Amino acid sequence: MARVLGIDFGDKRTGIAISDPMGWTAQGLEVATGGMQLAAAQIVRLTQQYEIETIVVGYPINMDGTKGFRAERADGFIAELARQLGGGGAEIVRWDERLTSVEAARVIRESGGRPTSRKVREKGSLDIVSATILLQSYLDSRRQDAPVG
Repeated sequence: MARVLGIDFGDKRTGIAISDPMGWTAQGLEVATGGMQLAAAQIVRLTQQYEIETIVVGYPINMDGTKGFRAERADGFIAELARQLGGGGAEIVRWDERLTSVEAARVIRESGGRPTSRKVREKGSLDIVSATILLQSYLDSRRQDAPVG
């Protein structure tokens, strides 16, 4: 099994998480700053560096299941990422990210931080934690779907 990247795309900061080589656990990796093209370029570099087979992009569906403005922005980012990957390499998967930001804020609060503080925002901690949570959710679902024995 190969490594997987988890992406929490944002207009200003994009959180990036990576799985262990076995694809069991997610760890925060880094944050990409800048727009869609710069974030996609950084992810392409990481895809090559870590020999990534799957890129899981958080897909912000509304709570009622409809697609809103944020999902359209994610679609634009996914198209840019696919363009920069050039049709080769990693598979891109959309992954429902509803409530990952809420969960990430809870994790930061429980560790003694303030998710809305300037320091947390500037470091991209919330974005990295969100990417880690969504990647772990994806990895867990793959294990549940895997045949036993």
